[in-house]
Amino acid sequence: MTQNNPTPSRFDGRVVLITGGATGMGFSAAELFLSEGAKVVITGRGEDRLKTAAERLDGGDQLFAAPADVSRPADLDRLLGAVTERFGQLDVVFANAGVGVFKRVQDFTAEDVDLVVDANFKGVFYTVQRALPLLRDGASIVINASWTHHRGLAIGSLYAATKAAAANLAKTLASDLADRRIRVNSISPGYIDTDMFQESVPTPEERAASARQSVQQRVGTPEEVARTVAFLASDAAAFVNGVDLLVDGGVVNAIPA
Repeated sequence: MTQNNPTPSRFDGRVVLITGGATGMGFSAAELFLSEGAKVVITGRGEDRLKTAAERLDGGDQLFAAPADVSRPADLDRLLGAVTERFGQLDVVFANAGVGVFKRVQDFTAEDVDLVVDANFKGVFYTVQRALPLLRDGASIVINASWTHHRGLAIGSLYAATKAAAANLAKTLASDLADRRIRVNSISPGYIDTDMFQESVPTPEERAASARQSVQQRVGTPEEVARTVAFLASDAAAFVNGVDLLVDGGVVNAIPA
């Protein structure tokens, strides 16, 4: 009688760091990586939300959740010191943490600018920089950008500018880290049904209008973004490097019929 061996998962034995992992796209990515054999580290600023996320993920010894503000290098140093003790290495980084403030340009305050730049650009830069000593050669980094850096959005000037910087960072890091065979790509999600989307687009009428901008006539799901992140992090994308991949249902490149 032949014994059936389980098919190895794509991420068996690999360690994945996900910033902003308590909700939305980060949470769905954590769920997917865990289901495919990875050891997953999630971090975020809100301890209560992080604790709730860890309970929902129920990852046992495969999951490590620790609070950190990615815009503060000292927080990241503490986090990565704990990851070193727990897992010893990193194979994938999903730099996902970010915030959105959406206003007309004349209405932004200095505090708004500091908040968004600190989270969306400095946080991504510091995450990658501080993670480098733990990343093995041949690892993968995925940066979460946004469709808004491809098209003008009246209330999105600050948000889009930081996301454009993050996407550009992925390209330059792909060159900078090539000697270690570390691939760096970014994703640009469209309208995705996350807490941030619900807060930024609060009414059913506004959400329906957002859905109509996609040729698929709907808003995307965090799970669909997670599957794209996992592809870029996997060996299936071994020759994909320095790209920005739209996950937007056609919002940027196609006109709804």
